[in-house]
Amino acid sequence: MPVLHTLLRLGVPLLAAVALAPVPAPPAAAAPAIVPAPPAAVARPVAAGSVAVSASTAPAAFAEEPGWRAEPVSGSAGSSVRPYFYLAGPPGTVLEDRLALVNTTGQEHTVTLRGADAHNTAGGALAVRPARESTDAGSWISFGSGTTVKLPPRTRAVVPFTVTVPPASPPGDHPAAVVATEAGREAGVRVHLRVSGPALAALTVEDVAVRGRGAGRVVSYTLVNRGNVTLAPRLAIRAEGRFGEVAGRAPRAVPVELLPGRRVALTEPWPGAPVLDRVELTLTVTAPGGARATAAASVWCLPWGITGRTGAGLLALGGATAAALVLVRIRRSRRARREPADATAPAPARTPAPDHELTGASR
Repeated sequence: MPVLHTLLRLGVPLLAAVALAPVPAPPAAAAPAIVPAPPAAVARPVAAGSVAVSASTAPAAFAEEPGWRAEPVSGSAGSSVRPYFYLAGPPGTVLEDRLALVNTTGQEHTVTLRGADAHNTAGGALAVRPARESTDAGSWISFGSGTTVKLPPRTRAVVPFTVTVPPASPPGDHPAAVVATEAGREAGVRVHLRVSGPALAALTVEDVAVRGRGAGRVVSYTLVNRGNVTLAPRLAIRAEGRFGEVAGRAPRAVPVELLPGRRVALTEPWPGAPVLDRVELTLTVTAPGGARATAAASVWCLPWGITGRTGAGLLALGGATAAALVLVRIRRSRRARREPADATAPAPARTPAPDHELTGASR
């Protein structure tokens, strides 16, 4: 599976991803288990509004409130903290897990919980949708003990929750998050949900272009996830000029986690761009699971100084030519107006009319 492959590649212990077996029905409501909280550093504040979701290699909470934090409950005693929730099961089943809310302050906090869909922003970052816009896996999450939790000072509350997968759910990844809110500020933990069934890893590369000048040139392109699983793409750029191959970009990981059905616009630095050449660029993108796509574009690489001077010279030459043509037209027009009124021109010769005899005599 791509997600498990990513875990192995990133060195995340498999023990951290707890295997959660489907259960026939949602568990009975249970009150949060509250225990004394371990000492912890004060978390950094975040601005109100949309919650930015971190990559799976980042800490569990993608945003944190001052004095309290949200994280998955560890799978077993002594195991490391999980960076996110991982759940998998067929359509029509109910999956369960537990969220930990830790209050490290000396005052009580009241936290509201909800599920939310996760998505890519236009630039590739991960974020969660508002409650009213969460119609996929985020809306499948429910909390048996209610959505409001009171955290006494220096305590840790364990909150069970379930994910009810609808019977008609399509297979593949359904990214979501568990979001905790207090006073308009939010913290959350990602939920990687995989619905059993055929997995398709597919993508396309579109809108390839080159922007900038000199050493600051960048290649812009758009990646589209056409499959049903999350992709960790790798990009390579090959550049072929009129005078042979030029420096492109060796294969490297793209700093984006591309969710199913999402489109992101990215740029790649191109420090090896030639000074003067016409280059054929070929972008090749691959991802685990067999996804592969290519796209090509042609671009002229010209030195901006020479290009600017040449353009200015051509513009000046064109202006001088146009002025000369206008001057010739004006002179011809003036000459045409003067010629009919010129009195010094000789009059045309006139042929005298023949004399007629009126005698009536015959000849």
